[in-house]
This record gives sequence, C-alpha cells and structure tokens, in this order.
Amino acid sequence: MLDETFKQAKNKTVGLKQTQRALEKGLVRCVYVAKDAESHVLRPIIEWCRTHDVEHQEVPTMKDLGKACGIEVGTAVAAVLKD
Repeated sequence: MLDETFKQAKNKTVGLKQTQRALEKGLVRCVYVAKDAESHVLRPIIEWCRTHDVEHQEVPTMKDLGKACGIEVGTAVAAVLKD
C-alpha cells in the first residue's frame, strides 16, 4: 500500500503527463506507479527513474493510487515533489 510519505505530501503530481513534466524539470522526489496499469504507459516512467536515480514504488491498483490522490478515478502514475 501507499506509505505515509505520499499521503502527507503537500506537493504532488497526479497522472502521466504531469509526472513526466515534473521528472523532466528535476522536481520529483518519489514516483508511485500502479501495478495494473498498462506496461507501455509505465515503462518510460520507470526507465526514467532508473536512469536518473529517482525512487519509485509500486502500488497494487490504479484505483488505490487515485483514491490516495483524492480523485474518484484511477491513475497509473503519481509523484511526490521535492520541497
């Protein structure tokens, strides 16, 4: 499940495009990816995290991740931003 770091974070991104933009700007501390999201969606994000030494964690479902983000739909990717 999601750790308290994500739930307590004030600055987050929700969704693929927002998270990609934040990664490109070097603003991301940790990325959360849903295990049940399509692999072609997750692959570039996970690869970016590996090559740029950004922590990433898996979440069981898109629905769980969306709920933790405070939205009523699922999301494949979310991130906690640096302070």
